[in-house]
Amino acid sequence: MYELEQKKSNYKWLQMVNKRIQLISNRIKPGIPLIFAFVNRQFIYHQGESFNKLNIQFMKRLKNSVQLIGRLGNDPEVRNFESGKKMASFSLATNETYYNNKGEKVTDTQWHNIVVWGKKVDVVENYLSKGSEIAMEGKLINRSYEKDGEKKYITEISLNELLMIGKKE
Repeated sequence: MYELEQKKSNYKWLQMVNKRIQLISNRIKPGIPLIFAFVNRQFIYHQGESFNKLNIQFMKRLKNSVQLIGRLGNDPEVRNFESGKKMASFSLATNETYYNNKGEKVTDTQWHNIVVWGKKVDVVENYLSKGSEIAMEGKLINRSYEKDGEKKYITEISLNELLMIGKKE
């Protein structure tokens, strides 16, 4: 079933690519180089001798962008603020597996602090739990706070896009 859903998803993606190319085909001048790309779900293209404009667009979309696939280390913790805003936070574990010099398999786990704001909090609250596998895109946030008279620093990832990739429970 998952493979069928994946094939449907790929087919929809290819249909979207085809539509985007058809939309720009009226503006394409024959004989002049054309390049296009999908970056963070954005379709960008440039036609001309120099691709600097496209490179600049491409690099701007990569600025402060984090993409991770991992599993939740705990159930999301949801906070409601007096202003009516909601925030969810959870930890995400990403694993990297490699073989060391002795030929032994080694798994290195990195933990990331994720924060979620707005309407995405409802999705996280209702559909994610400890162990859920997700793919996500977000941006790095560095902040500091004071605890017991000592200044502490923390790095978090603010979630922009979420894709649940684990099996349905």
